[in-house]
Amino acid sequence: MTRPTQTTASTCCYCGVGCGVLIEHDGERITGVQGDPTHPANFGRLCSKGSTLHLTGDLAARALHPELRLGKGLARARTDWDSALDHASSVFAETIREHGPDSVAFYISGQLLTEDYYAFNKLARALVGTNNIDSNSRLCMSSAVVGYKRSLGADAPPCSYEDMEQSDCLLIAGSNMAYAHPVLFRRLEAAKASRPKMKIIVIDPRRTDTCELADLHLAILPGTDVALFHGILHILLWEGWIDRTYIDAHTEGFDELKKLARDYSPAAVADICGISVDSLQACAELIGKAPSFMSLWCMGLNQSSSGSAKNSALINLHLATGQIGKPGAGPFSLTGQPNAMGGRETGSLANLLPGHREAGNAEHRAEVAGYWGVDTLPETTGLTAIELFEAVRVGKVKALWIACTNPAQSMPDQQKIHEALSTCPFVVVQEAYATTETCRYADLLLPAAGWGEKEGSVTNSERRVSHVRRAVPAPGEARADWAITCDFARRLERHLRPGEPSLFDFASPAALFEEYKQLTAGRDLDLSGLSHALIDDLGPQQWPFPAGASRGTPRLYADGVFPTASGRARFQADPFRAPQEKREARYPLTLNTGRLRDQWHGMSRTGTVAQLFGHVEEAALNLHPDELRRRRLASGDLIKVRSRRGSLILPVQADEAVRPGQAFLPMHWGDRFLKGLGTNVLTLPAFDPLSKQPELKHAGVEVEKVELPWQLFALVEGEVQQRFAELRPLLEEFAYASLTLTGRERPALQVKAACAVPPEAGLLAKIDGLLGLDQGPVLAYDDPRRTVGKRVRIEDGRIVAIRLAGETAARDWLKALWSEGKTDAELRRWLLAPLSAPPGSARTIKGKTVCSCMNVGEAAIRAGIERGLDLDDLKRELKCGTSCGSCVPEIKRLLAQPVAATA
Repeated sequence: MTRPTQTTASTCCYCGVGCGVLIEHDGERITGVQGDPTHPANFGRLCSKGSTLHLTGDLAARALHPELRLGKGLARARTDWDSALDHASSVFAETIREHGPDSVAFYISGQLLTEDYYAFNKLARALVGTNNIDSNSRLCMSSAVVGYKRSLGADAPPCSYEDMEQSDCLLIAGSNMAYAHPVLFRRLEAAKASRPKMKIIVIDPRRTDTCELADLHLAILPGTDVALFHGILHILLWEGWIDRTYIDAHTEGFDELKKLARDYSPAAVADICGISVDSLQACAELIGKAPSFMSLWCMGLNQSSSGSAKNSALINLHLATGQIGKPGAGPFSLTGQPNAMGGRETGSLANLLPGHREAGNAEHRAEVAGYWGVDTLPETTGLTAIELFEAVRVGKVKALWIACTNPAQSMPDQQKIHEALSTCPFVVVQEAYATTETCRYADLLLPAAGWGEKEGSVTNSERRVSHVRRAVPAPGEARADWAITCDFARRLERHLRPGEPSLFDFASPAALFEEYKQLTAGRDLDLSGLSHALIDDLGPQQWPFPAGASRGTPRLYADGVFPTASGRARFQADPFRAPQEKREARYPLTLNTGRLRDQWHGMSRTGTVAQLFGHVEEAALNLHPDELRRRRLASGDLIKVRSRRGSLILPVQADEAVRPGQAFLPMHWGDRFLKGLGTNVLTLPAFDPLSKQPELKHAGVEVEKVELPWQLFALVEGEVQQRFAELRPLLEEFAYASLTLTGRERPALQVKAACAVPPEAGLLAKIDGLLGLDQGPVLAYDDPRRTVGKRVRIEDGRIVAIRLAGETAARDWLKALWSEGKTDAELRRWLLAPLSAPPGSARTIKGKTVCSCMNVGEAAIRAGIERGLDLDDLKRELKCGTSCGSCVPEIKRLLAQPVAATA
């Protein structure tokens, strides 16, 4: 019996844009998604990630039942919720009694809903009595928080998305918007098309897809943003392009900044930043003469040991020109997670309390303690992310609760993180996906509800609060995060405050929101007029939304009054300081990390969708062609990249978008997908002294070729997650190993591995067994003398599994045959031959997928261009670029390349 299709409105769970999503479901499972045309953040648009949310429901990857182990050397076993939470509360209570409340800690996530956040904060501070609660937002947004608070008085982005479309001059700094915030980038593309005189400046060491829209690209040397912004201010002052009236009426500290800016002459700044004086002058002129000026920024500014200074130096430009509080103007931080804003609002960083209060402020602590009905809140400074895991490593924190985040992939200096997690006496992981790198360290694994399975609220980058609605029940025994947290808290109360009324008597997320919102009343983020029901009635609303309001607040500081003691905004005069690691002979390359277009964070969710690997199928280090020539490397060679902390073996590829002397590696790859602890084994834990945000964007590295002549390629469809879990441990025997997914309608696991000498025959036999290549309709070839072995399994006239060992020349065309879903009878005798292309075949290998939505490969687009098709023709004929549009910048780049001459 077919269940009727239902539709539930919700929001996306990836970036901070906060896109509205309509979830199609049958009451039990999600069957499809589409953009919500009524949501003011996206008006129906979705990116390649959001449009595949319904494909992320592979139950084989999910945590479905509580699992517990009673010793580090033991395997976890299934248990029930009562036993799991009773055990956790007993361990936490005993740890607190013996070692004090600061011997436990909570590390939570920007993926949580606001109500989840609030429950965790109340648990840590009011019940446990510790400020040791921090969030992975520390890794992405804490410098923006400090920048806003220091300069403007509150952590309150003053702009709306509509300002981006109205601006005359828009500066994008340290953000590849086209990849990280593609829906906003589509809005920007449309604005630029309708208003060609609008000027766009992009500041980025790499020439990213975002640069395709720019009138001016400043490819500054990594980490030199503060010098650049001071240099721009120097020119603004010299040319008289500042608003002295605004400065005098609404700001303070300008004279000190002006004195500092004198030292940042155009020649000096051009030298520091590695750009020309002319481009610096052009940038300052675009800003200084623009009727409205707006800036957007993200991790390139934030993930730095001087991230706070970078944020404030950019905000200085807005204050000096009076470009804030009016349409099309203002400094606008782009949030990196769906609800990082909600976390900041509820106090989910170690130094914060709910309602944008400070944990170090005695008056603020008294206000929150009084509201919660407890005597006091902890005074001891809480540990921030880097500090927290170091405290775990050295044994100061003895019980750690991790929720909805994957520090064993995302934190810098991964060797120390894995050491910390492996030695911590008690680790609880509250997680929807059992496949994350962190889950292997869980003494107690608690299954959490995922996207589409829970209810609450989120706040996006423009301060807009949306109501997230549940569409389907969570699978197995998974529960909503707020419910898990409150259930644990009530059990812990029996140990820590027996006989007293519970602080966690909440029956619904709405009840949590109703309690929390009163802590914001009268403050800069006033949410007291909002409720879940009101949002359902009026639609998503921007704060402040005080009691009695009828609509939200689209723009802040229009009156020039700021939430500081004086009511004035504050210029910050921070000098330029170089990044922690400088280039030197042993580490002559500067490593930058960043996002891929179709993946998100640690890929716990996107990594379950095979089609999202089509654009970039595996981890690779990008270097400028000159760097490859200098090291006698070719694209595809396996190299070892090493930093002061660790090393990785992976392929290298030429990339002219990366300047000589620099390297780029996507941040998504962890130990699950790439042997060697992933990208962040290379990055350093140095952090900004004010925001405590680590310098994930700047590490010194060197690369060298490695000789691993014995190679393995394998591909198998079906039971992908199970095979993934079983195969991954076996690949520890190889020097290099990469596991990714491939395909669309028939998802498959793809394995590449290499080593210096052939592995034992028994290991290959185990691999063949897991691939289903040890029996049945399998074509086989073995040459023991050359240690070459090949297997191809054919069922119902098509390839379903491949294993090439010792020699892998045919892997690309065999994969293409698999993708086509058939095998040419004439080619069967060549399937195991050492040929890089099938004999006599005119078959074109599709190459990488450019358009993930419509499954259009680079080869098809190039062929269309050679026939004379332009962008509109390609869209019409191939349908590429007609869905989410994320591929359009890349298609434009292909169109701009010279067409190969026809013989």
